[in-house]
Amino acid sequence: MVRDVDALTSATLKHLRDRWWDEAFTAFVKDTLQPRPGRRILDVGCGRGTAEVKLSRLRLTQVDLFAVDLMPDRVVDALAATRAHNIDAHFAAADACHLPFPNATFDSVFCVAVLQHIGDVKRAVGEMARVTRPGGRIVAVEPDNAARYFFSSVDDGRKAHEGARRFFSALAEAREDASDPAVGPQLPTLFTQTGIQPLSVHVFPVSGARLGSPPADVWQNRRENVAELIEKAPGEAIRRLGQDYLKVLDRYERAASDAGAGFVEIQNAMLFATVGQREE
Repeated sequence: MVRDVDALTSATLKHLRDRWWDEAFTAFVKDTLQPRPGRRILDVGCGRGTAEVKLSRLRLTQVDLFAVDLMPDRVVDALAATRAHNIDAHFAAADACHLPFPNATFDSVFCVAVLQHIGDVKRAVGEMARVTRPGGRIVAVEPDNAARYFFSSVDDGRKAHEGARRFFSALAEAREDASDPAVGPQLPTLFTQTGIQPLSVHVFPVSGARLGSPPADVWQNRRENVAELIEKAPGEAIRRLGQDYLKVLDRYERAASDAGAGFVEIQNAMLFATVGQREE
């Protein structure tokens, strides 16, 4: 997977699902969910319907697809997206920690880049297990946001990355973000604690490399993303951190331009996909 996933605009993979979800990943989701005719499948945390649209291109037939998301506006967007593609799916606004379904309702349940948003991950995984029939499949795909790799051939790149980390960390602390950034590799253990037998773990790199000074639109996108976060930041101290970061980012752009063809920037993050089976 090579996508525009930028640690200088986001400290985590929390809001970047559309950028790394490709055909190979769609095929993986299909193969692990085993969507055979007559089966009921639940997508926990559907966002704006990415999974439903992607899976529809595989021409699944006679499969009942259900999806929930905490944010009602995303559910509305997901419904509109599926209707635009003539996809038959059922949507509802619901909390992953309190799924509104009876026990053993679904043959397969999956979530992608959702548990990283949740403070009580074990409860959410337990809910996924509860609504899955005995012997049914459960698939959870999450990153390790604590282990992102960033390299730049110029020193101002390192300083920009440090400035981004300070700013994003201050934002998360101010917003009382209690989620675990390293949830991805912990999923097999969480599965065993909630009545799910782990079957396999798959690792997906989400990587990108730039050789030569990036074009102007890359830097503009970075500045606009940070400026938007500064505007919404809760407190003057955090806004000052953001402004300081923008100044470092400007210096980084000039240094990259001066380096010319010898400039390189490499980024990498990892997604961990755990496949499990509800215990009989």
